[in-house]
Amino acid sequence: MTDLVTFGETMLRLSPPRGERLETARELEIQAGGAESNVAIVANRLGHDAAWLSKLPDSPLGRRVVGELRSHGVDTEGVVWDPDNRQGLYYVEHGAEPRPTNAIYDRADAAVTTLETDELDLARVRDAELCYTSGITPALSETLRETTADVLAAAQDAGVKTAFDINYRGKLWSPEVAGPACRALFEHIDVLFTAQRDAETVLGRDGDAETVARGLAEDYGFETVVVTRGAEGALALHDGDVYEQGVYEAETVDAIGTGDAFVGGFLAKRLDGGDIAEALQWAAATASFKRTIEGDIAVVNPDDVAGVIDEGGRGISR
Repeated sequence: MTDLVTFGETMLRLSPPRGERLETARELEIQAGGAESNVAIVANRLGHDAAWLSKLPDSPLGRRVVGELRSHGVDTEGVVWDPDNRQGLYYVEHGAEPRPTNAIYDRADAAVTTLETDELDLARVRDAELCYTSGITPALSETLRETTADVLAAAQDAGVKTAFDINYRGKLWSPEVAGPACRALFEHIDVLFTAQRDAETVLGRDGDAETVARGLAEDYGFETVVVTRGAEGALALHDGDVYEQGVYEAETVDAIGTGDAFVGGFLAKRLDGGDIAEALQWAAATASFKRTIEGDIAVVNPDDVAGVIDEGGRGISR
């Protein structure tokens, strides 16, 4: 049995050296990055077997993605290889005040957008302890909306816990499309992650984080709802109890991938048998540690996370 199976797109990220603009850069650094593979890498680095399912072009670029994920221990045997379509890319131009960091996506017609359910080995999903994906995946194509629903339903029907992060990206779809698409998946989800701003933008949920969490749990029957609040930390609702966790201070080198590190840390600790308060601690500490690392991926180990927690104190349970 695999501890965690994730499903989604991974792109290649290309970045000019800091202080340079894309339009004048003569060299670009290449790294892999994608919400679901980022979570799988964190879980694996924190001690759990993790697999990633997706579709990639049968090309040097597709193999570059797989090579990087495998270097972190992630099982990529469930990847579907596509001889025809392309690899998704994105470019990150790091900013410095007053110039913002800018992400430019080049992912249209990527191989993953054509991935249909019957191409996947769903036995890998049914044999996992936990299955995770995010709202980025169904945002990529109508085909992936159907496949995402099928993957989550297959997992839940097999008794596999499911987790989903709204992870709204305005460059991919509008709230008017994202809201109904995400709500259509909720019947198949046990653990929901959402930024408070995404709950308002996509789901129309007003109020503080506790109000949002209780409303979502009541309306959709989630086992756990985790609401992140940026600098104000995170809140989780589980079995009617509310838990809160502050942020751990960090010197930010690269904020991209912080949310994925948070989810990966939370799920890893739950897979360890940790309670919600402990999972929130690990989530916040992993996210903090990630901010010190260049690239999408949290190159972290359990001692790193424990060290952040030991230095930063405990959260709040009520």
